Amino acid sequence: MKLDRYDLKILEILAKDGRITKSRLAEAINLSVSPCWERVRRLEKAGIIEGYGARINPRVLVRRTPVWVQVELKQHNAESFQRFEAVVRDTPEVTECVAVGGGVDYLVKVEADSIDAYQRLMDAWLMSDLGIERYFTYIVTKTVKQESPPIQLDSQ
Repeated sequence: MKLDRYDLKILEILAKDGRITKSRLAEAINLSVSPCWERVRRLEKAGIIEGYGARINPRVLVRRTPVWVQVELKQHNAESFQRFEAVVRDTPEVTECVAVGGGVDYLVKVEADSIDAYQRLMDAWLMSDLGIERYFTYIVTKTVKQESPPIQLDSQ
């Protein structure tokens, strides 16, 4: 699907404000409401716009202690990676996990009820013979920046 400057502007605006009215969106991209809304529906139908939602701040609802963990596995084979990743996916306290290069295997974000709860989770992982060689814990003291990345698309 070829995107033009109007499509790209629509995506940029909706990424920042999914609740914008039809008329304000049309005004922002300098089109009338009907053609603007037809473009939005076409972008939705093409799967470029997957949906709309609210960004919920979990720290307001439940106080959690964020911890980043560097994890290095004992063995570097597909079975070890799959086993570790399956446990990570099934652990609700893990809110983010990425595989990385450069000396460690994974960076894992754990949001536990307390430091004690985090350590109990790590102890359980170690006792389950998950294949962790070593891990390093980084307790978050403050969040400096947290936001969604901006949408910058080139027309194709």
